[in-house]
Amino acid sequence: MSTFLSLTNPPLPPPLAALSRAATRQEPSSGHSTNIRPLRHRLPPSSCPNPLILLSPPSDPLPKQNETIFQSFEWYTPPSSTTPKSHWSLLTTLLPSLSQLGITKIWIPPACKAADAKNGNGYDIYDLWDLGEFEQKGSTPTKWGSKAQLEELCRVAEGRGVKVLFDAVLNHKTGADYKERVKAKKVDPLDRNRELDGGEVREIESWTGFTFPGRGGRYSGREWDRRHFTGVDWDDLTREKGVWKLGGKEWCVDVDEEVGNYDFLMFADIDHRHPDVQQDAFDWVKWLPTQLKIGGLRLDAIKHYSFQFQKRLLRHIDDNVEKGKDWFIVGEYWREDSEFLAKYIEYMDHRISLFDVPLCSNLSKISMAGERGDLRDLFKDALCLWKPNNVVTFVVNHDTQQGQSLETPVAPWFLPHAYTLILLRANTGVPCVFWSDLYGSFASGPSSFIPPMSSNPTLLARLILIRKFYAYGTQHDLFSHPHCVGFTREGHSAHGGGAGLAAVMGNQWGLSKLKMYVGKHHSGEKWIDFLRLCPGEVMIDDEGWGEFPVSGNKGCSVWVSETAEGKDEVINLKFNSDIYGIEAEMNRRQSMFERRQYEIESMSRRALASNLPTV
Repeated sequence: MSTFLSLTNPPLPPPLAALSRAATRQEPSSGHSTNIRPLRHRLPPSSCPNPLILLSPPSDPLPKQNETIFQSFEWYTPPSSTTPKSHWSLLTTLLPSLSQLGITKIWIPPACKAADAKNGNGYDIYDLWDLGEFEQKGSTPTKWGSKAQLEELCRVAEGRGVKVLFDAVLNHKTGADYKERVKAKKVDPLDRNRELDGGEVREIESWTGFTFPGRGGRYSGREWDRRHFTGVDWDDLTREKGVWKLGGKEWCVDVDEEVGNYDFLMFADIDHRHPDVQQDAFDWVKWLPTQLKIGGLRLDAIKHYSFQFQKRLLRHIDDNVEKGKDWFIVGEYWREDSEFLAKYIEYMDHRISLFDVPLCSNLSKISMAGERGDLRDLFKDALCLWKPNNVVTFVVNHDTQQGQSLETPVAPWFLPHAYTLILLRANTGVPCVFWSDLYGSFASGPSSFIPPMSSNPTLLARLILIRKFYAYGTQHDLFSHPHCVGFTREGHSAHGGGAGLAAVMGNQWGLSKLKMYVGKHHSGEKWIDFLRLCPGEVMIDDEGWGEFPVSGNKGCSVWVSETAEGKDEVINLKFNSDIYGIEAEMNRRQSMFERRQYEIESMSRRALASNLPTV
């Protein structure tokens, strides 16, 4: 909350306050969320850190390989029970090609037992201590596979130098084993501080009893009941949905202040002030690496639970978890307010990274504006300007993709531009590549498959590989034109033989060029577009400058020396995205259709020939 982080939060004038109350959209299976609408006004560029107008400092004398995260699932990933391989086993087979591209971290979906064990993505969390090992909720494996398959995935990833980020859902529980009669007050879903029905206390039946009988006390004997929760969203006595605050409980004050107080999100909301709850989380996060070889966490829904608890959890990881100080930890805090998010990172002693929600919003708005979009505003008030070392940049994720309640559409033509921006620039944190942009999506249903990015996954694979080889060294920006922008990296001798890069992108029709500096040490070199989208060559002059064009169809190009180390690997890359065999099946059907057509035509010709008179 703003006051908790010592940030002023000026009241909105009445018309805007009314609009604010009305402009709500629903989060997945939850109450309401304003999503990418900020609670506070975004700051003007003049008051923000703005490295776009400055030369970045020289890079480290021996920079490590660039880090790249891969989100290894989408919301509509088919359940393992319907596919030849479990999702864990599929990921294991994909790891060699992903690591070769330059993926250094994979963010896996929640691996704990869900209330809908066979089909739930894991955000409907039931038991933290069951990783697909016990018969609970109608299944032993989770939607993603068995614990043994998950262990194998983590083992193979470690062998490839890829760290696994475990998606931890610590905000709520659902799928309780029994219900309880409790006293509760109903509150306004759009203002959780306002009690309804005159603040009347009434008896409800809440699903808040968790005994985990299938696990039988293995790993942890702790059971849960109403004492461990603050609120619920269902009264089983009256079969009524709503938001109920349990008797004797108050919402945590150190949470996001959206909807008055956003402690409650969904299902049975966990009370992180309760000592049993805290101890369970501390024990679990210490136990987890004894079961799996992981390298960090993705923390779900952190705006909804106590900031103070979150800070203690991070300290506990550093002090008590084996290799915990080396863990990479990123939190999901969905709020379009970079100053606020920066203050949150500072409060957490810079031990946590956050997803760059403001940048995601910019990419969506500017891309959907088409030729009217102003490319100079791409990084306007982005979190990476404030905290470049504590941010994860992304274009799409499982919550913002098509059909989801946080849907934040990015125009298909702009996807190469967006990934070029997050993958190849300096000072933009760690980029995260989304599953569907490499392997496609089933967002339109099991029988309708949406192809990967621009129907050309090799384009994105090339960008990841270019990041691995060439995205190093001092950066120079040219963001002065509303419809054509670019940047260069001078390169570093420790990577790609010292080759640099020049990225140019436009949002209008017609050929555009940008004159940009790439470094005097590149003088005399001949550069080509490694994305193979813009023909021609660029000669670097004696002063280290070149005129870099971009194709006229809202194009994007990445220019690199034609003699760069690794050129053939990038240029000749053919990325296989057909992991479900859909393309192969379509080709098979097309081949059968063509063969049948040929047979029919041949039969017709033979029949016709047999009826012709002899001359």
